[in-house]
Amino acid sequence: MPRSTKSQRSWQAHNPHGDHSQKPRPEDLNGESAIVARRSFDTDGSVNAVSVAVPDDLPLPEVNSPLRKFGHWLAIGFSILLAAFSVFVLVHALSGINLADLRTAIAAKSAEQITAAAFFTSLSYLALTGYDAIALRQLNLHVPYKTTALASFTSYAISFTLGFPLITAGTVRYWLYSQTGLGPGRVASLTVIAGITFWLGMILVIGFALLFRSTEISAINHLASEINFLIGLAILLTLGAYLVWVSLRQRQVRLQGFRLQLPGLRLTLAQVVLGVCDLCAAAGVLYSLLPDHRTVDFLTFAGTYVFACILGIASNAPGGIGVFEATLLKAIPATSQEALLASLLLFRIIYYLVPFVLALALLGAHEIFRRWKTLREAMSRNEDAKV
Repeated sequence: MPRSTKSQRSWQAHNPHGDHSQKPRPEDLNGESAIVARRSFDTDGSVNAVSVAVPDDLPLPEVNSPLRKFGHWLAIGFSILLAAFSVFVLVHALSGINLADLRTAIAAKSAEQITAAAFFTSLSYLALTGYDAIALRQLNLHVPYKTTALASFTSYAISFTLGFPLITAGTVRYWLYSQTGLGPGRVASLTVIAGITFWLGMILVIGFALLFRSTEISAINHLASEINFLIGLAILLTLGAYLVWVSLRQRQVRLQGFRLQLPGLRLTLAQVVLGVCDLCAAAGVLYSLLPDHRTVDFLTFAGTYVFACILGIASNAPGGIGVFEATLLKAIPATSQEALLASLLLFRIIYYLVPFVLALALLGAHEIFRRWKTLREAMSRNEDAKV
C-alpha cells in the first residue's frame, strides 16, 4: 500500500485550570477538519497542546469572487475566439489544397521517415511515464513502475486525443491508481505536478528558441529579432527565478481548492530535463515527417512546435486540433502546402491515433486480467472452504 505523508499542525490549548475536557474548536483549527488529534500533557496533568494531523491535499474553501468569475468567462471567450480564428485560417489554408497532390505527398513519405516518427513517439511517451514517477516521488508514494507506466501512457494518450486533460487524464489515473490505494486527492495532486513538468519543459524550449534563434523566428512571428531575444531572455530568467524560489525552502500553492507542496530544486531540475526530452521527442516526430529539413532547423522548429501546442491548449480543442495545424501551416516554410499538410496528417495518426487505440486496448486488457484474477481468487477461496 502506498504511504501518504501528513503535515502536523499544533493548536495551543491554554488550560491553566487543568480542565481535561476542553477540546479544540473548529474555528481554532482555521476551519480545517482534524483527521488525527493527539494531546500532550505537562507533568502536572494539564493539557499542554493538541496536535492535529491534516492531509497535505485537504481541500480548502473556494473563493468565488467577482474577479475570478470574470477571469473565468474571459478565458472561455478567449478560447472561443482563438478556435474561431484558427478555423478561419485553416479553412483559408486548405482552400487551395489539391487532393491528388495531397495523396501523392502522403505516398511519398519514406519508410525511414515513418520509422523515425514511430521511434520519437516511443521516446516521448516513455518520457511521459517519468512525469508520474516524479510526481509520486514528490508525494512520497510508492507504486510499482508497471502501474505508473500504464497509468501515465493511457492517461496521456487518451487526453491528447479527447482534450480536457484534467478530466480525461485525471479519470484514467484515478481508475488505475485507486486500485493501489491512492485517494482522489492524491491523484489530483499527482496530475497537477505532472502538468507542471510539462509546462516547465515548454518554457525552457521556447525560451531557448527565442534566445538562440531570434533571427530565424522573426521571419515566422514578424517581430524584430531583438524583441524575440529579449522575450527569450525574460522567459529563461523567469524560469531561473522559479528554480531559486523553490530551492530556498519548501513552497506550497493552492490550486483548485487543494494545498500542494511544490517539488524542491532537485526534483524541479528533473522535471525540466524530462519535460524538454518529451517535447523534443514529440517535435522530432513531426520534424522527421517534414518534406524538407533545409527550410527550418530543429531548434527553430521546436520553438514553433511548442508555441503551436500552447495555442492548442488555450483553445481547449481536443488535442488542439485545428489550432495546432493552422499555426504550423502558417509558420513553417514548405515546398508546398500539400506536403506540409501530409506531414501533419501522418503526425496525427502516429503520435495521437495509434497511441489512443493502443491505450484503449491496454485498459481493456488490464480490466479483463484484473477481473479474471479476482474470479480465480474467489474460486480458490471456495475450494479451500470446501476442503
